[in-house]
Amino acid sequence: MNSRNSLRARSLRAALLAGAASTMAVAAMPVMAQDATVAAQEKVEEEAIIVTGIRETIQNSINTKREETAIVDALSSDDIGDIPAISVGQAIQTITGATTHREKGDASEIALRGLGPFLSNSTFNGRDATNGSGDRSVNFNQFPSELVNNIKIYKTQQASLVEGGVAGTIEIGTLRPLDFGKRRLQGELKAQYNPYGDRITGREGGVGWRGTLSYVDQFANDTIGIAIGVQRNDTNNPEETYAASSTWTACQAAPVVANNNCDEYTRAEYGQNRAFYLVPNAYTFRQISETDKRDAIFGAIQWQPSDTIDVNLDVQYSDRTFVESRRDLNISEGRFGLTNVVFDENGIIQSLNGLSSLESNGSELSRSEEYLGGGLSVAWQPTDRLTVTLDGSYSRTIRTELERNVRLRTDPFDVNNVRNFFSVTGNGFTSSNMRVPYTYSIAPGSFVPTITIDPRFDLNNHNLFWDDARFRRDESKRRNEIYAGRFDAAYEMDGFLKALSAGVRWSHLTYRDYDIRNGDFNLNPAMTEDRRINNLCRQAFPQTSYLSAAEGNSIHSWATFDVDCLFREYMGTEDPGLPAEIRSVANRDVTERTLAGYVMAEYGGDLGSMPVRGNFGVRVVKTDVTSNGLRSDLSIVNNPDGSIRLVASSDFDTVTIKSGSTRILPSVNAIFEVAPNMLLRAAAYRAMSRPNPSALGAGRTIVLEDGTSFSSVEDAIRNITANGSPRLKPLMSWNGDLAVEWYPNKDSLLSATVYYKQFTGGFQPVVFNEDFTIDGQSVSIPVTQTRNSSDKSRVYGLELTAATRFSFLPKPLDGLGAKVSYNYANSNFETQDIRLGDVYDPETDTVSSGIIPPAGLSGYSKHVLSAQAYYDIGPVSLQAIYNYRSSYFQDFVGGNSQLRFVAPSETFDFRASINLMQGVSLRFEALNIFNEPKATYMPVYGSSRQYHYYGAKYFVGIRARI
Repeated sequence: MNSRNSLRARSLRAALLAGAASTMAVAAMPVMAQDATVAAQEKVEEEAIIVTGIRETIQNSINTKREETAIVDALSSDDIGDIPAISVGQAIQTITGATTHREKGDASEIALRGLGPFLSNSTFNGRDATNGSGDRSVNFNQFPSELVNNIKIYKTQQASLVEGGVAGTIEIGTLRPLDFGKRRLQGELKAQYNPYGDRITGREGGVGWRGTLSYVDQFANDTIGIAIGVQRNDTNNPEETYAASSTWTACQAAPVVANNNCDEYTRAEYGQNRAFYLVPNAYTFRQISETDKRDAIFGAIQWQPSDTIDVNLDVQYSDRTFVESRRDLNISEGRFGLTNVVFDENGIIQSLNGLSSLESNGSELSRSEEYLGGGLSVAWQPTDRLTVTLDGSYSRTIRTELERNVRLRTDPFDVNNVRNFFSVTGNGFTSSNMRVPYTYSIAPGSFVPTITIDPRFDLNNHNLFWDDARFRRDESKRRNEIYAGRFDAAYEMDGFLKALSAGVRWSHLTYRDYDIRNGDFNLNPAMTEDRRINNLCRQAFPQTSYLSAAEGNSIHSWATFDVDCLFREYMGTEDPGLPAEIRSVANRDVTERTLAGYVMAEYGGDLGSMPVRGNFGVRVVKTDVTSNGLRSDLSIVNNPDGSIRLVASSDFDTVTIKSGSTRILPSVNAIFEVAPNMLLRAAAYRAMSRPNPSALGAGRTIVLEDGTSFSSVEDAIRNITANGSPRLKPLMSWNGDLAVEWYPNKDSLLSATVYYKQFTGGFQPVVFNEDFTIDGQSVSIPVTQTRNSSDKSRVYGLELTAATRFSFLPKPLDGLGAKVSYNYANSNFETQDIRLGDVYDPETDTVSSGIIPPAGLSGYSKHVLSAQAYYDIGPVSLQAIYNYRSSYFQDFVGGNSQLRFVAPSETFDFRASINLMQGVSLRFEALNIFNEPKATYMPVYGSSRQYHYYGAKYFVGIRARI
């Protein structure tokens, strides 16, 4: 998968799949060009046939796109549970211009038009929704696709959207029971199989399940309707990965100090044009066994006591918990003893020799994420022309994560007090050396580095991992909450102006988090006790064929231990619990208040003989941010040997930073019906995207060097960074779109859109000197955070969509159809690396150059392709989906981290269903069939940082409707 030949094979496969999809689209042109007589015949035939399945979904999507005033792409179904996907995220990536970032093999973050998720706005039933990631995107994994009925993506903005987003707005909706108009009881049960699960010892062979039950009905002469849906998901997502740490250093190429950390190329030296290479602090091989459970409940009540009042109450609840057992082999000293370093002109390592202590680490991690949201909407029509709507909503997400971690390290002696080979005098190492030689190399064109441990060291020998036992208990909690209210009024008019609408929106968002470590507990009992526990808590490696798909990987197992046993035997408890003090300088406490209003007019008429319609309006959005952060002193503790260590005091001061902005956002949309089946659209608008709530924190992250013995304060502090920038302002853009759309028939669409976005302000590191009190003395330490720069940048792009059914083919081949969408984007936006990139000096008002190139927009991909082929006729429905996304920069949530790039990704999924009898169907889905991994690079593209393998997933189920 990762050799040069394999990469060529993947590229060839991508080209063939894309070419096949394009060929299908071209072959569809004769269908689109049928004369009016044939089209009329088809229309008569279609009216006599009830269209269902994938064909119905595509027809609904085409019709929605045609009827909307803004430039919109959609995925919708008239029936509950007919969105053709396992998750909402996977459904969205079949929509033109949308693509996803995959985690654990499933679609998570959504990028529109090759632009990252922070540039998009996501709503659920028209309301902002919280999540546990600290950003503003909806956690699409929380919502089962079986309980969602429509997904709209607004590519252009209109004033009534109020918030909007630079890239677009994603709107997820559930059905309204009276509008549904029929009684329906539906149940679906699916079994999941993951081949990687068969590799996990002591587990259930990769088998899981999900069950969905929904009920819709109407009462009281169709004035009251109810809808309720529940789902239980119990699956597993095993994963195997290699990763370097998230902090990378530029090491000077000379001089080389064989038995020390490499000399860092400091920012003060960047102008000297020295040769350097990029290395992480550590390398980790990780094996993950996981269980994933989710319970979801969706409910809605609709009441229409009269023709003039429509009341809707909807509630969504989701509780997801996954538990991971992690077993790590950690090469903990990535900068130590580096020799024979070969690197290219970008500082990317090609090969080196190094020395490092080795660690067998074990973790038990659990994450619980609970979502509760809903709202009450009342629409009143006091006259035939006036409609007034009042909406109140609430959304809350609480994510709690607990990880218990144990480290066992190598030593010059094994646990039986026998010298190891690498500590013997004459072997090139001193008798006190605990470090093992290793080599690192990576083949050109590969993302999998080969790390080879000296073969004299047996990685699977438990006796060699026992020293410096360290125990950590990390607990983090994120709470995101939104209260919101909205008032809208719309008045219908005669003449060219068809309607006038206005409204106001108020929201109150809070985001709070803490990340508390109860540790580090460094235990050094008598060797006899270490020996007893080592033998008691040994564990067989939990997986077979570890990273066998990663060609070039040479490490397939190592000695592992039972985490619960180690905690119990060393510490007397499996869980030491939270410390008494959970306050920390790294905590975030952000409050954001938003007040917005809009006025919009809709128009329609004839321009000569050509119908024209659209809207124009303006939004005004006022935002106020209050961010509270804690500050505390550091104390020096003197060790008996004369060295020191630093500890944080328990005395805290609160620092409050306030910021605000007011933005005016005009917009205009115009549609020209240049022919009965052809539309020309034009749009111009100003848009904004707010910083993530977690990026507005006022706290500080103080990273101390690993260890407890240092000669000076400077040696003990690795770095201090801001964990947010409360003064960050929204990213603004002026935008223009021009689209042409052709609708030959209900199944066919050919559209092309060109768009342009000009940004005012980018993101740039800035360094402020801040005073910290250390052992009673004030010490000035530079702290890096992010600011809005004055730079201007732009994005322009092209978006193409072709869809058709091959109705000209003889039966039964006339059930074949295809949809292809492609997006090209070009951007010169710059995001600088926080450590190695350009930095702004506020005292001199100058920018000093960094040593590595910047990244673009977070989430920006130049190429995005989605191709679908389907067969839908009679009882059989088949669908194959191919997705491709070119490389992109992905920011870490919370910001102020180094650059991370994701390699190009391609996935191939397949879905099938067959109706066994009326109301009963058998369904099958396969995801990531070719086991495509996810690969990332840091801090420059091509410098391998991490790769994940999680295998394919298969689902088979049965659905019954009454």
